[in-house]
Amino acid sequence: MTKKELLDRCARDGEERILLARVLDKLELAQGRGVPAHTPFLSPGQRAAVADLLNAWGRPRCLFWGGYPDSERQICMFPADWQEEDDLPADPEGPLAAIEAKFPADAPLAHRDILGSLMGLGISRELIGDILLPQPGLCQVVVLGESLPILLSQWEGAGRYQARLSEIPLDRLTPSPAQVKTIRDTVATPRLDAVAAAGFSLSRSKAAALIAAGKVSLNHRECLKADRPVSEGDTLTCRGLGKCVIKEVLGQSKKGRTMLVIERYV
Repeated sequence: MTKKELLDRCARDGEERILLARVLDKLELAQGRGVPAHTPFLSPGQRAAVADLLNAWGRPRCLFWGGYPDSERQICMFPADWQEEDDLPADPEGPLAAIEAKFPADAPLAHRDILGSLMGLGISRELIGDILLPQPGLCQVVVLGESLPILLSQWEGAGRYQARLSEIPLDRLTPSPAQVKTIRDTVATPRLDAVAAAGFSLSRSKAAALIAAGKVSLNHRECLKADRPVSEGDTLTCRGLGKCVIKEVLGQSKKGRTMLVIERYV
């Protein structure tokens, strides 16, 4: 399959085609010239698109990594032939860096405040990974190493609050545990509208309307088909309502309904 044919098959729109073409360029750099390469930070949806592309390519050696396990925004790293994938996260010369900002303990700063201040410096979103707020007055940001000097020299704070900055190793990142609510429910059939209704506490008709409006994603890919089957391990996201994961499909109840265990992130 040629590069054009691969992009025709995998890209859903022009913007995604540009992203996937850049990914293939990075892959070819690592495979053809033996140079370690990586993408910018990818959102979960972009990461799913890249994973589909790489699967269609033939599953080349790569690693998705965002600085710590279960990070949301990740880069895709393509190792050179002399590198081992398992060694990439701990490589001190790797592409990721982290910066810690200390604010006054009573500063009411949220994720959007930090992101806004960073992008106000002219830094694009693709250079910024996860933003962690492990405790009041403390912020940790994962970035591509190339942007670190700009941040250390130009980032003064967020809102009206000044920050004291320092570079920290990735192993000092302290993500907060995810807060989840466990839902046990049954559905007539494990299709997207029924499972979304159970996971987000909606009527099935409301869930179907959100799916038709393009607001629901299955495994971080927009899905407009209300009857799409949902399986154990799948992730559902809905704009404005958050995310839930199908942890278990327990089989059939005595009434013939499918029993589910769902974790909804709150």
